[in-house]
Amino acid sequence: MLKMDGKRVVSIGSTTIEKSVSPHFEEFLFNWDQYFQFLVGGYGSGKSYHVALKIIIKLLEEKRTALVVREVYDTHRDSTFSLFEEIIADMDLSGRIRTVTSPMQVRFPNGSRIIFKGMDKPEKLKSVNNVSLIWAEEGSEVKYAGFKELIGRMRHPTLDLHMIVSTNPVAQDNWTYTHFFKDEENEVFTLDDEELYENREMVVGDTYYHHSTAEDNYFLPDTYLQQLEEMKNYDPDLYRVARKGQFGVSGTKVLPQFAVAEHDEVMKAINKIEKPMHRVGGDFGFVTSFNAFARMVVDLEKHYLYIYWEYYKNGKTDDETALDLIEFKQSGEKLIVDSAEPKSIQYFRQQGFNMYGAKKFPGSKLANIKKIKRFKKIICSVDCANAVRELKNLTYKTDKLDNIIEDEFNIDSHVFDALAYGLDGYEVADLKDEAQKAARPTRQRPKGRRR
Repeated sequence: MLKMDGKRVVSIGSTTIEKSVSPHFEEFLFNWDQYFQFLVGGYGSGKSYHVALKIIIKLLEEKRTALVVREVYDTHRDSTFSLFEEIIADMDLSGRIRTVTSPMQVRFPNGSRIIFKGMDKPEKLKSVNNVSLIWAEEGSEVKYAGFKELIGRMRHPTLDLHMIVSTNPVAQDNWTYTHFFKDEENEVFTLDDEELYENREMVVGDTYYHHSTAEDNYFLPDTYLQQLEEMKNYDPDLYRVARKGQFGVSGTKVLPQFAVAEHDEVMKAINKIEKPMHRVGGDFGFVTSFNAFARMVVDLEKHYLYIYWEYYKNGKTDDETALDLIEFKQSGEKLIVDSAEPKSIQYFRQQGFNMYGAKKFPGSKLANIKKIKRFKKIICSVDCANAVRELKNLTYKTDKLDNIIEDEFNIDSHVFDALAYGLDGYEVADLKDEAQKAARPTRQRPKGRRR
């Protein structure tokens, strides 16, 4: 590939084609060294365009069958399929490469072809054979099970296999983040996404990573960039995704005051509290949910909550959990747990545990959320990995109109429930109430009168 007046000259066999491309995608276009190629970026960065161009070049050079997938099949027509048509026309290849609209296909003179499928119709994948190249567009919308199914569909007796995943970044709980970067729940670390944002292109193992933003697309008008910049003022979450092309937390955080500290620092802070209030809360689970217990301390003067110990396991019967928590039986510590499990509570009490059910009433869930939100700070030990994972990025669920649902979260947070139960009967001071009390005039007693 040679540079000519800001354009690129691509040689395919005996044919030379001049094509404009963004410099940030030059290396990507001809890099086929890795099995996975993961492209993440903001709106208008040009990643989808250059993936389509890359596939066209590859299929002109080698006879291959490429599969392009999106979660919903019908979305191909105005996105990926239309993109291939545009590039083919722009490269003056319409006479050599034929596009077919029903069913959508792209056919090459050497026998290569591109077929389009939707993950909403998985039965259609069974008819796909000898696929050596897959492009999953808008990867964050594809389900993780579907992604793994695609890997199993790639096979060819002689050709190297390649899968390209392109996506806009979304929340860090999406599979594209946990698979290609960090999966805190399963303690799997592949790459720090911040490192990718800094380096822009990286190779880790058998995966090539590429990050792009609108600046990397030399063909975008300035007005589009201005529109992206304006998002900073009215939608910070969308600005992070669309403008900066970075993963993060999508939505409104439930506990913005949540912080993580080294365990020794947490214990030092707890030991300095003059009158600490110690509590233990627990939530029961079994198969899909978890038995979650947490030790915590409240600083009554500062209105701080410290979390310094956790138990977090599932698939455990009550007798197995009792053995795991035997220290509570020995210490006599009071455990306040979910009252919706009376049989479990009764069992633990029979075994000698000082366990009680938390009070529940209509609206108690919302009341508990508001209570915990009133802590000025919530400091969690780094040793409580599950508490950190659940609470650090805990956000509210929203309805179809994007309105916050005040008593529902984006995940089923077992640790949050454990904290709520453990704090049963304690009320965090409401700053608004305190301010109102402070503003009340003090009544003076008349002089000379006795009480």
